[in-house]
Amino acid sequence: MAKPLSLHPDRLFPADPDTRAVARRLYAEVKDLPIISPHGHTDPSWFALNEPFANPAELLITPDHYVFRMLYSQGMALEDLGVPRADGGAVESDPRKIWRRFAENYHLFRGTPSRIWHDWVYAEAFGIDVQLSAETADHYYDVIDAALQTDAFRPRALFDRYNIEVLTTTESPLDELTHHKTIRDSGWKGRVLTAYRPDPVLDPDYEGFRDNLKILADQTGQDTSTWAGYLEGLRIRRAFFAEMGATSTDHGHPTAFTADLSPAEAEALFIRVSTGPASSEDAELFRGQMLTEMAAMSVEDGLVMQLHPGSFRNHNGFVFERFGRDKGADIPTRTDYVRALKPLLDRFGSDPRLTLILFTLDESVYARELAPLAGHYPSLRLGPPWWFHDSPEGMRRFRDNVTETGGFYNTVGFNDDTRAFLSIPARHDVARRMDCGFLARLVAEHRIDEDEAHEVARALTYDLVKAAYKL
Repeated sequence: MAKPLSLHPDRLFPADPDTRAVARRLYAEVKDLPIISPHGHTDPSWFALNEPFANPAELLITPDHYVFRMLYSQGMALEDLGVPRADGGAVESDPRKIWRRFAENYHLFRGTPSRIWHDWVYAEAFGIDVQLSAETADHYYDVIDAALQTDAFRPRALFDRYNIEVLTTTESPLDELTHHKTIRDSGWKGRVLTAYRPDPVLDPDYEGFRDNLKILADQTGQDTSTWAGYLEGLRIRRAFFAEMGATSTDHGHPTAFTADLSPAEAEALFIRVSTGPASSEDAELFRGQMLTEMAAMSVEDGLVMQLHPGSFRNHNGFVFERFGRDKGADIPTRTDYVRALKPLLDRFGSDPRLTLILFTLDESVYARELAPLAGHYPSLRLGPPWWFHDSPEGMRRFRDNVTETGGFYNTVGFNDDTRAFLSIPARHDVARRMDCGFLARLVAEHRIDEDEAHEVARALTYDLVKAAYKL
């Protein structure tokens, strides 16, 4: 017999009855606030074209590296999940078969945040009342597939249904933002913005780096073989993104290393990395210099700066060669912030015109480095638990380690950083529940009053993110 699927109303709340009662009251005040999604990787074409999602597998499995990395870890080939190959080679094209494979292995996600997100989607979005398993796979597929063929499940309708006030995608600086132009010109009132992710033209190790500089030259009319022309080209593209609604930049560097070279040293370094294969030392130095240059440009144009360091990207060489980037093979690394950021902070750390939001995959730095830094420098804010730590326990550890030194108001609320559209409301619900549980504990321990907890709950859910990202 299929097991029932039911989302407990007190899920993720504290077990102690009195504390749980406080969490319920706090959550009741914030659960229906609009969603602000200031950083993510959803596809802007969804909202530009507003076409139906093709099938359940394309919606919930194939684009979600949280899902297929777990299945891959248990020996399932990515081809069998329909993940496109870089060489265009054959992969499974029958979405029902892909769905059945996923359903047969759904037990692998027990105890993971993916299980929480998916169960929310099944129960709340599609009204399914039995658990996903091999025996219910076809029932799930039929229910979801039928729903996707209705207008109520088109991207713009879902955007409105889940009260998304603003959603930000992430694009290469070379992107012409065609889909964002379509959205802007369509008359639709939904706010889907872009963010400027300049890694392809800042990182000498990025594939095609020197070819990308030529594209940058063609787009901007600047001589990007020169240091001055290169910097001006970057400014021009930033201005284009800002004109298209961007309020932020995003940087996915391997480390948080920054540098502040003299103009002559920076120019000589640029010539070295742009004209031939860069040594690992020069590549890291150039990335560090460019973070400081980006901070300088943010002071000029007001774009909020985000730094997502500490991922050994594409760790699995076989997967990278066969499927390309972002296929679940990125692994967290130890990350230094105190020494790494000092050159940038020496110039801009006390400048109120800069907002630099820091993220980490290295939880050991929360209390030792990030909270003390953000608790001192006016330019710094702490982003929420990211990626592997976007989970109930990850959120709890973050608040435990950061709050005493950094406080609540040096953080920026929550962002979902997702490629899977329907996980947006699911993830925000988890964050709201966990924050209310944390605040309820402070109330129960008489560390803050309940009226203060209500103010903080709203700030963490809505106010801080709007302010930090200038939305």
